[in-house]
Amino acid sequence: MLIDIMRNGFGVDTLVNLLARVFVVFCTLPVHEYAHAYTATRLGDDTARLSGRLTLNPLAHLDPIGAVMIFLVGFGYAKPVPVNARNFSNPKKDMAITAAAGPISNLVMALLFALLYITFLVIYRSTAAVIAYSAYLFFYYAAYVNVTLGVFNLIPIPPLDGSRILNLILPSEIYFKLMRYERYIMIAVMVILLTGALSAPLAFVSSGVLNGIIFIASLPFKAFGLI
Repeated sequence: MLIDIMRNGFGVDTLVNLLARVFVVFCTLPVHEYAHAYTATRLGDDTARLSGRLTLNPLAHLDPIGAVMIFLVGFGYAKPVPVNARNFSNPKKDMAITAAAGPISNLVMALLFALLYITFLVIYRSTAAVIAYSAYLFFYYAAYVNVTLGVFNLIPIPPLDGSRILNLILPSEIYFKLMRYERYIMIAVMVILLTGALSAPLAFVSSGVLNGIIFIASLPFKAFGLI
């Protein structure tokens, strides 16, 4: 995003995009992490709750580097929620469910924001009000960033949520060997993201998912002839 500002200057669209990303960092990233913590707690692991992570307080979840990445490249992360799989009755399955809860929460929020985006788009088309224009842009960007977070976190490499889901199908010995290099793999992913090598394919997938979500969100409006 910051690269776009340097290329295109700072206009209304850019300001709204920036505000939407601030909103995501402080209001929706905490929901992602809370979803992990809540699911783990319900499945029998109190580690997140005892660590103070069963909360929507953004300060409990904020990772400065992960937050900055959202502004730099559009993909980022919060502080991982601690989970002890030994407390689960079915460690592999329950860990995968806990991991999936975060990206699923992003997709649910993206659907909510898509509904708001279309609502304000309809209002803007009938009123041409600047506030309606700003609102529909805001919720479009909020929906898009949530989709990118969901897609990014589903990549099956440690320490992203997708790697925990991958554990369902990988033999344990191979999975734990892979997890030994978790920190180094994440550093490599961040470097690749900063070079822009992953941005195009991730943006392609995210745009496809967002288009599908907007299509679903538009169905009630189409049913009433509003769009």
